[in-house]
Amino acid sequence: MSNAKSNTKNTTGWKTRTKLVHEGIRRSQYGEVSEALFLTQGFVYDTAEAAEERFVSLGEDEFIYARYGNPTTRMFEDRMASLEGYEDAFACASGMAAVNGALMALLKAGDHVVSSRALFGSCLYILEEVLGRFGVEITLVDGTDLDAWRAAIRPDTALVFLESISNPTLEVIDLKAVCDLAHAVDAKVVVDNAMCTPIFSYAAEAGADLSVYSTTKHVDGQGRCLGGMICGSRDLIRGPIEAYLKHTGGAMSPFHAWVQLKSMETLDLRVRQQATTALAVADALDGHPALNAVRYPTHKAHPQYDLAKSQAEAGGTVLTIDVKGGKEACFKFLNALEIFTISNNFADAKSIVTHPATTTHQRLPQEQKDTLGITPGMVRVSLGLEDPDDLIADLRAALDTL
Repeated sequence: MSNAKSNTKNTTGWKTRTKLVHEGIRRSQYGEVSEALFLTQGFVYDTAEAAEERFVSLGEDEFIYARYGNPTTRMFEDRMASLEGYEDAFACASGMAAVNGALMALLKAGDHVVSSRALFGSCLYILEEVLGRFGVEITLVDGTDLDAWRAAIRPDTALVFLESISNPTLEVIDLKAVCDLAHAVDAKVVVDNAMCTPIFSYAAEAGADLSVYSTTKHVDGQGRCLGGMICGSRDLIRGPIEAYLKHTGGAMSPFHAWVQLKSMETLDLRVRQQATTALAVADALDGHPALNAVRYPTHKAHPQYDLAKSQAEAGGTVLTIDVKGGKEACFKFLNALEIFTISNNFADAKSIVTHPATTTHQRLPQEQKDTLGITPGMVRVSLGLEDPDDLIADLRAALDTL
């Protein structure tokens, strides 16, 4: 990256929105204002000796191949790490590439993993099918029960995995307490933080070793491209994480990194508005006669409200409702919505509704759905950037059809 200069300013005292605009900028010799898109796979060297030296000792702003790193991707990584409060980060092709990369890089055959059982379906697949196939022992627990964690974590436990807020049931885990239990036996803690959002994250503060994101969600947040991020210490990120991902091809493309890097400039504004809307919708629907329950982590009706409030100022951008009458009534409600889009994504600028039992978690056996609380009437409601009054009116009108 000829004559490029990284942001060497002291950013320690900067507040979130300032970091989201300026952190990690690397400018070329042209002095561009907007972050440059380096849409290149490889890099050239002035001499054969320079190429040899690059492969022997890679400098901070030196690159070899886009699978290993890229200037645009590195800007995105630096910005996410700064936002999260970690030393470093590695950008991945998708959220699941990040989850898979974090777990596979740190585990080997014979290791023991303890995980909360309330997980996104693909996370369960990696734990039970992929890691299990390669000889990793998996113990699943009720993530809300600290006694269950204490009983399951053994002196030989290598890693603990959990979602800080579970998808889709919105269970809230006492992250610091779990980190303390894991670290007491020198186990690493990997937390999937997608539902919590990067804006309301408390992973670093609680002591999680790695915070993993699907940046497809809030960071891009506009339904355009996939992405994932692993944040953690420099030793972990540039050690086993980078080694695994650069050799197995899970790195993010420079174009997707550029799109999501630019999206970060509005991330705080978007997520805070979406969280405000989510709480307003929870208030408006709480007690509705067509619903069995409304769940939003920092709404008073949530069974773990006190814990959620103690960990974060908001509960994210997603809530769940349980429609009376099961699947038939639920589908009638979904089909009656005018503004909400039926999709399996969440954290988009457009408000989205999802029926987990028949989509994102349909592969789970019914017994497992029952254990997790994924009922036939459950709807995951992701709040976008539309006017909150319009969204509430749309939801109420659809519920009135039941």
